[in-house]
Amino acid sequence: MKASAGASVSAPVGECRLMVLIRGAALLVALLSLTVTLWTGLAERGTALAFGVLVLVGELTRWSGEQVREAAPLGAAGALSYALLGENAGRAGHHDAFQVVAVVLAAALLGSVPHIARGHGPTLDHLARRVLTVFFAAVCFQPLYGRGAFRDWIGPAYALLLVALLALTALCGAVLSAAPLHCRTRWPFGPLLREELRGLLGIGPAVCATGAVMALAVAVVGLWALPVLAVPLLLAQLSLRRYAAVRATYRQTIASLARATEVAGYTPAGHARRVAALSRAVGRELGLAEPELTVLEHAALMHDIGQLSLVDPVPAGATAGLPAEEQRRIALLGGAVVRRSGVGREVAVVVERQADPCPEQPLPARIVRAVNAYDEKARAAGPCGPLTALEELRLATADDYAPDVVEALARVLARESLPSPVTG
Repeated sequence: MKASAGASVSAPVGECRLMVLIRGAALLVALLSLTVTLWTGLAERGTALAFGVLVLVGELTRWSGEQVREAAPLGAAGALSYALLGENAGRAGHHDAFQVVAVVLAAALLGSVPHIARGHGPTLDHLARRVLTVFFAAVCFQPLYGRGAFRDWIGPAYALLLVALLALTALCGAVLSAAPLHCRTRWPFGPLLREELRGLLGIGPAVCATGAVMALAVAVVGLWALPVLAVPLLLAQLSLRRYAAVRATYRQTIASLARATEVAGYTPAGHARRVAALSRAVGRELGLAEPELTVLEHAALMHDIGQLSLVDPVPAGATAGLPAEEQRRIALLGGAVVRRSGVGREVAVVVERQADPCPEQPLPARIVRAVNAYDEKARAAGPCGPLTALEELRLATADDYAPDVVEALARVLARESLPSPVTG
């Protein structure tokens, strides 16, 4: 699907200048750090080895399935704690920012080998983000610490300093996380960055707190503090993997249930999948948060489930052309099915209200209504269907389709490559 009103525009996918700049900066920092470290040698090899092993374990246990905010929280915490490490058991450290990056990069590369072998990714973006965030933290701390700038910072003041530096590093990481997604999808950078910043409220505080506590504990009791403090975050990381696996199974269950209308011949093949993909893209364009996007996607997958209650199938499953009362009846039947399936009340509400008068609908229901009508009209109009369908939505009244949703749909169609209602 590559059409908008008035033109057929191919969706730009792949590299962009921002991503090239980020990867280039990461490569430059990595090469410089490795060169300097090889030239000067490793300072405090035992400390470097201990933190390197910690990062390696974190990377080996990195989750590579469903997208998460921080796939390797233990590796991130270990890398950041090494970047902000001043003392080891009361003895001042002598490693610099270049050594920090070199050790973390070597450990991350070794830990990424199994993921690369299994074809999991995106490893390159992950490594670039790790290198730049660690370099940022180390450059902010190590040179000043080496010159004694923090000698008078003791107790709570020193701890707050580390937390503040980690918070700044987390903000830097959010920018670096949003950039690859922006380049791959061409979604607006602002909403993506806001979503990443919202995501910092999840695993982010645990990573920052563990990194700060590790640096403080090693400064007092030495390297024995690392395995003790690593265990809770490692268990949290394993729990994250299980949670992601449960979410993947849950999503597969919803997708299978949504296909029931296709298997029964009530709707064309691929219709629910197309409506879900396009609805999620439109929702992101309109600034919905990730939990809202998940509800929207699930509701879009199951928006036609009420047709299973019909004795006579609607021709081609096209409910957008039915009388308003019939549309509402099918929507209410679908909501009842969703509620009994245990998918969730929020999803059921969107399914039930997709046929209500547009001004009375919540935003997710407006999106599903418009996208469903677009897919049905585009499929019925043949090769020129996308342009014709979009124009019909624009010419409809505000009681039928929300103008802001239709315009967001037009922007998405102009920018993204999504499953076509014509080709499936």
